[in-house]
Amino acid sequence: MKFRGVGLVIALCAGLSGCEQKSAVPVAVVPALEMNTAQEARFSKLALACVHREYPNKISHTMRSDADAKTPRQLHPSFYGCFDWHSSVHGHWLLVRLLHTGAANAPWRNAAINALSLSFTPDNIAPEIAYFDNENRGSFERPYGLAWYLQLMSELREWDDPQAKVWLETLSPLEAVIAARIKTWLPKLAYPIRLGTHNQSAFAFGLILDWARGAGDTDMEDLIIQRTRDFHLKDRNCPLDYEPSGEDFLSPCLMEADLMRRVLGKHEFANWLTDFLPYLPMDGREDWLAPGIVQDASDGKLVHLDGVNLSRAWNLENIALALPQDDPRIAALYAAAKVHKAAGLAAVTDAHYSGSHWLASFATYLITKRGRSAQEVQ
Repeated sequence: MKFRGVGLVIALCAGLSGCEQKSAVPVAVVPALEMNTAQEARFSKLALACVHREYPNKISHTMRSDADAKTPRQLHPSFYGCFDWHSSVHGHWLLVRLLHTGAANAPWRNAAINALSLSFTPDNIAPEIAYFDNENRGSFERPYGLAWYLQLMSELREWDDPQAKVWLETLSPLEAVIAARIKTWLPKLAYPIRLGTHNQSAFAFGLILDWARGAGDTDMEDLIIQRTRDFHLKDRNCPLDYEPSGEDFLSPCLMEADLMRRVLGKHEFANWLTDFLPYLPMDGREDWLAPGIVQDASDGKLVHLDGVNLSRAWNLENIALALPQDDPRIAALYAAAKVHKAAGLAAVTDAHYSGSHWLASFATYLITKRGRSAQEVQ
């Protein structure tokens, strides 16, 4: 039996003793997700500690000869820090995001501006572009790092600030290269990539689609929407019980739903979600989805599960926000999001570099409501 809105709940209650409509539609408490000054200071400190920290470093580097054996800083003058290229990119995004949305008189602002100015120069971006201009590196950082770079460009484009405009112009040549690379790749992608780690296509599609809409790239927007519908419109019964895998930081099921709410209207999305996640509770309880457990936060793979708690939290909130206001699933979605948010934010510390070099970016994405339209944020 399919759920098609609150009307079905009312119909089922009709004529049944002890069945009350009000208990079937619990009140959903929309969480207030405003970044406070202490969080701004803590998250900016973590990003500033890594964006220009070259080692330890894990490079994904295809070499053609001995001449390609170089240090991270030589290979990527802008994005050599934070352990790997994609984490460096979203570490820089974090600083831009906080400058854009944070307190105007925050004591960390000058340090953030200085760090970004050091990274975002024409001399640094030119080698980054040259790195992509290599036939053996066609899959470099695809799709995760590429999507985060476009997210960085979205932030700069939306921030009405003179310095942001300078940085946007400096970084735009690499933006053009990355956008062209994605447009070449997408028509060739025969199947979605349903992983809980970097290669997942749903997370990247969401960031790319948000960028395309902000940048006015209708070709990219149309391509992402078409690929999304091709891959996911007929998906049914996603096995959320199988999640998370032991090294996930993205939920394959919830991230797909977060993507689909970007391309479907409220009622179409509500109907699609019924088929995709038919077991979502309608009683407002929070215990239907347990947060991921990290048993060794110093392990770079196991600590991914702190990230899955943060990304699940924004998935659950976004899914709830995309449903019609009378949808009885909303309360349980927000309740589970609250539990995951608490678990995820508690893990954003400087105790181990395995997590401190990236978790603050996920926390910032969550708390500042990134990935939502201006109307949804209000």
